Amino acid sequence: MAWGIEYLEEAQADLDALDHSQQIQVVKAIRKVSANPLPNTEGGYGKPLGNRVSSKLTGYQKIVLTKLGIRVVYCVIRKKSVMKIIVISVRNDEQVYKIAHERIHFR
Repeated sequence: MAWGIEYLEEAQADLDALDHSQQIQVVKAIRKVSANPLPNTEGGYGKPLGNRVSSKLTGYQKIVLTKLGIRVVYCVIRKKSVMKIIVISVRNDEQVYKIAHERIHFR
């Protein structure tokens, strides 16, 4: 059973800003991961993030679309069986993780 998918408003805007072919690939990857968005340490598809100098993202996961150079950062809300998309962005020297940190901690 796939988990529900929710987007922060900003993450939806991130998705809308991509060109159509990128949008299709990103949505496809998100849907695939939603089958089991738990961290890979628990048998899921999620790649856990941690704390860095510029971002504190422990408890969050990422989806890596290597060919597109895009990262999707999300969190799992276990009680609601929802994966919440925080940011969708091109990986640019950790910028995507800084954006995720800001969206999480400055709401």
